[in-house]
Amino acid sequence: MSYLSELALQFIDGEWREGSGSWDIVDVDPYTGEKIASITVATVDEVDQAYRAAALAQQEWAATNPYTRRLVFERALRILEDREQEITRDIMTELGGTAVKAWFELSLTKDMLREAMQLSLRAEGRLLPSPVDGKENRLYRLPVGVVGVISPFNFPLFLSMKAVAPALALGNGVVLKPHQETPVVGGTLIAKIFEEAGLPAGLLNVVITDIAEIGDAFIEHPLPKVISFTGSDKVGRHVATVAASHFKRTVLELGGNSALIVLDDADLDYAVDAAVFSRFVHQGQVCMAANRVLVDRSVAEEFTRRFVAKVATLKVGDPRDPATHIGPLINPVQADALSAQVDQAIAGGATALLRGTTVGSLMDPVVLGDLPADAPILRRELFGPVVLLVPFDGEDEAVRIANDTPFGLSGAVHTADVERGVRVARRIETGMIHVNDGTIADEPVVPFGGEKNSGVGRLNGDSTVDAFTTVKWISIQHGRSRFPF
Repeated sequence: MSYLSELALQFIDGEWREGSGSWDIVDVDPYTGEKIASITVATVDEVDQAYRAAALAQQEWAATNPYTRRLVFERALRILEDREQEITRDIMTELGGTAVKAWFELSLTKDMLREAMQLSLRAEGRLLPSPVDGKENRLYRLPVGVVGVISPFNFPLFLSMKAVAPALALGNGVVLKPHQETPVVGGTLIAKIFEEAGLPAGLLNVVITDIAEIGDAFIEHPLPKVISFTGSDKVGRHVATVAASHFKRTVLELGGNSALIVLDDADLDYAVDAAVFSRFVHQGQVCMAANRVLVDRSVAEEFTRRFVAKVATLKVGDPRDPATHIGPLINPVQADALSAQVDQAIAGGATALLRGTTVGSLMDPVVLGDLPADAPILRRELFGPVVLLVPFDGEDEAVRIANDTPFGLSGAVHTADVERGVRVARRIETGMIHVNDGTIADEPVVPFGGEKNSGVGRLNGDSTVDAFTTVKWISIQHGRSRFPF
């Protein structure tokens, strides 16, 4: 069974229904180009209905025993595990994910549901002392009320669930707007899972629409107190600006331009493996992907030989083929735009150490070397199978090059000396960095987020509690206060 046609609907106030807009979003298989489904867009009125349903249902949900709330996430996890094969096929079809990518995304999603079970019990209050005799200070950790979630197309199931499940677990209502390229896997599939898991109607709503239809209504609506957005830094800046003008909090998980640094004492074969995975998993459409591989000049020639040889073995093609490493980009427009950037870099002096063709949404892997220090491509996020090899002389230059970007999300350092790796890692301006590993990692209890243009705020663990709750101070005066008049 496939959910892709069954769930091509809006989900508002516990009802599956058609949108009432005047045009359709067409869901397309990025590999074949074939139409999967058409979904009539939700209007501003339907966005309003979704937020009002979430706000109404949230009041009773927040008062529900957290141990009872936790049962919903236990059931959701079992449903996800039972439907893993069907969901894997839908990931392959709707977003062009390979078998490895689908497994990776499902693993992360299951971990997030397990964390949501614990988050149901983690909104703890505090008692604080007072300088006033007889006064008791209580701090209550309360849900914010309603959270608006805008999710991306690259890891749509996981990155939607990363905000939706914790927000619900902490007692909030949620309205989710998935990316229009992945409306089912990133949106209505999640609604279906929670519906079957027994989540009360109205708490989670999914609106499939576009800014061309609703403008900024999703952000500007008066009911959501927090907007969680994952996507590009350009759109994230707009989301932040609109939200701030309405006094809303934001959690922004934005783009990256991560560097994987190979020091002169690194295990080269291991560093090659880490770099290849960090760049080419899901066709490089990962915010944490290693756009740049920085290699100490003393080992650069040997590393490059091994790296290019391994990349050349990666199979490009049908994501349903278990042997495929690199499937399609999300659409031909993205593939053509990235190819144009490669052409510009080569025209500017870069050398193509490996380059094939781009046909439709399929793009063969590209390895570029000999890049001029001022090449614009070095400072951009490359959302596709293109990697830049950059030599350096010593740690200081490695740090300078790694930090020479407006982004600061992830990174990695490879070395035989762990403490040396940590010293270098501490100097890299990123929210996350990994010693002797890849650049792509996300664990449910470790704060996830970036610096600079890579985002604002953190998610996971206690950071998620901070993001989706508010603190209320209630003081109690035992005895009588003395007032000056």
